[in-house]
Amino acid sequence: MVLESLLSPANAEKKRYLMLGFGFLASLVAGLVTYAIFLGTNLEIYASMAIVFFTALACVPLMYNIIKYEEEKDLQDLKENLLLKEHGKALAAFMFLFVGITIGMTLLFITLPWETVNNFFASQIDTLNIIRGGSSTTGMMTYFGVTPEQVELFGKIFFNNVMVLVVAILFSFVYGAGAIFVLTWNASVIATAIGVFIRNNLAAYSDLVGLPMVAKHFHIISVGLLKYSIHGIPEILAYFTAALAGGIISVAVIRHDFGTAKFEHIILDSADLVLISLGLLFVAAFLEVWITPIFFPF
Repeated sequence: MVLESLLSPANAEKKRYLMLGFGFLASLVAGLVTYAIFLGTNLEIYASMAIVFFTALACVPLMYNIIKYEEEKDLQDLKENLLLKEHGKALAAFMFLFVGITIGMTLLFITLPWETVNNFFASQIDTLNIIRGGSSTTGMMTYFGVTPEQVELFGKIFFNNVMVLVVAILFSFVYGAGAIFVLTWNASVIATAIGVFIRNNLAAYSDLVGLPMVAKHFHIISVGLLKYSIHGIPEILAYFTAALAGGIISVAVIRHDFGTAKFEHIILDSADLVLISLGLLFVAAFLEVWITPIFFPF
């Protein structure tokens, strides 16, 4: 394939802005391919999943090569703290990839006609409606102390995120880089949420022209991104950390490293990554319940 040949694992970790561009380009290409295939057909109802599939498909080879690259580091007998620092480079690259995908899909959402958006992001819009419908307790919160509603919501969010974490680990273990499909879906849902926020707010200022219009557009887009970044960044980082853990074990098994002392080191390293991912999910749930509503109480 052409897209993944643009980046090597080493370059992806050193020049992370290229991963941002790669994710952005992959999502736009996926949108154009989906638009060309599904527009005007009776199969438009499947377009929302097709965008996710085509985007993830472009990212799988690169993500798998990076995971292989990280597994090779496990075989170098590095100390655990140095090894985790090395894995941090891969995780940073994955995060830039995710942000690029999210920005690309957000751009598609806010630039395509509403009728096309409603078809091409139908599943994501339905998912958002379900999430919002199940989070009505947010409006009952107080910002000082801890209420039963907050504790209940925290437990629900943390448990749901742990389930996604388990799926990410399993997908990476079974399919090598399979977790990218789960993460691309999450990127598309976040892009939809940001896109809805931006389009709804821009509509209220459609009468502005010139610099005031530019300033208001910039403000709304920035707020839309920030609203979902406060808790979204640690949450997505947790999924990528877990995916890296599952992928490293998967590559080790494929290479028949199991049964050796080095495989035990790989298992220990992967266990550390899983524990870190759980800690990140705890932080993300805390931010979503107690911090984000302070700045965005709507």
